[in-house]
Amino acid sequence: MMFTDLGLRPELVRAVTDAGYTTPTSVQEQAIPVVLDGKDLIACAQTGTGKTAAFLLPTLQHLAAGTSGRHPRALVVTPTRELAAQIGEMATQYGHHLRLRNTVIFGGMGMEPQKRRLAAGLDLLVATPGRLLDHLGRRQASLGNVEIVILDEADRMLDMGFLPDVRRILSALPSKRQNLFFSATMPNEIEELIRRTTNAPVMIEVTRRATPVGAIRQVVHPVASSRKKELLVTLLKRPEMGQTLVFTRTKARANQLVRGLEHSGRRVLAIHGNKSQNARTKALTSFRTGVIDTLIATDIAARGIDVDGISHVVNFDLPHVPEDYVHRIGRTARAGQSGDAISLAAPEERPQLAAIERLVGKAIPREDLGFNTPDHAAASPQRRAHSPQTFRPGRNRGGSGRAPGTAAAGNRGRGYAGQRRTPSL
Repeated sequence: MMFTDLGLRPELVRAVTDAGYTTPTSVQEQAIPVVLDGKDLIACAQTGTGKTAAFLLPTLQHLAAGTSGRHPRALVVTPTRELAAQIGEMATQYGHHLRLRNTVIFGGMGMEPQKRRLAAGLDLLVATPGRLLDHLGRRQASLGNVEIVILDEADRMLDMGFLPDVRRILSALPSKRQNLFFSATMPNEIEELIRRTTNAPVMIEVTRRATPVGAIRQVVHPVASSRKKELLVTLLKRPEMGQTLVFTRTKARANQLVRGLEHSGRRVLAIHGNKSQNARTKALTSFRTGVIDTLIATDIAARGIDVDGISHVVNFDLPHVPEDYVHRIGRTARAGQSGDAISLAAPEERPQLAAIERLVGKAIPREDLGFNTPDHAAASPQRRAHSPQTFRPGRNRGGSGRAPGTAAAGNRGRGYAGQRRTPSL
């Protein structure tokens, strides 16, 4: 099937062709006709499957058939600044041959320029929840004319504690509207919200929920916590390690890694919530254009990292929320390419690894590269030979074996009461 077979306007097909695409992905092939028919939609599809175009193309077609006004007729709500900016760029690209106006609003930028753009009139608004509510509270934005609402990365909204904000936004919309919900996974709390909000929605599930893309080669390297940086430097020296995305659990760890890799021969920057928006944009642009070859990221900043050609994703720290593993490694093997996901797992991270394997439904292959003993033990070949540390996911000898708060954090992705992340957006 070609894009010309989906019922899209010639202007949109031309824009997609200009972008280098002629054949729709599975989610696009299934979703676009449903949206063009005006039906509500719940789409569960992995990252890298083309979800953004799946909702943007039919939405732009709907907008082109109507009359532009002062207030937006379509709204996209997405959890992170980077993802919002990316969707805005794609809306501009795909709507190039149509007379449509779109704008993007998110935190970290001045309110006044956004206020002026909102007042100038637009067809499509892309926003993060907090900043949108700020403008609504100041009566600088109106959602009374919205005909289509798209909730992108719905599971991340829950994970980042945005569910109350999303409910407030949905309550500010006209009751008669088309609802489109796109997500990589579909937690029960989000699915319940969606089903209360939508009208006879069509459900599309492109891949089994929470299953990583099949083209990703996954491996776990057992490693002592004190030797993780040493192992990372060793891995980054491999010739096959091209554009590499490294995930850490904290902002401080990300900054430490950037400093620690200064003399590794790699060109490295970090992206996380404590960085200014300009710094985050610069880092992402540098990574996308190849100015740097290694980007260190935290989970909050990572959702907007949609970069073709990432060869490797490295989990320097395993995530507390197992669903985050799926989102992380989905940054590679995009657009039909293959990719590698490498996890550096310390003994105290056994519970996280076991939870990840339960989620993906299989054991991830182990490869011991000789870094699974502490520095002082590694210096003694005799001790290493006679006292090897075993690495058995799921077992946790000698105490809890987890960082403070791990048990509670492990449930965040499930939306348990009182367990909210505080996003830096």
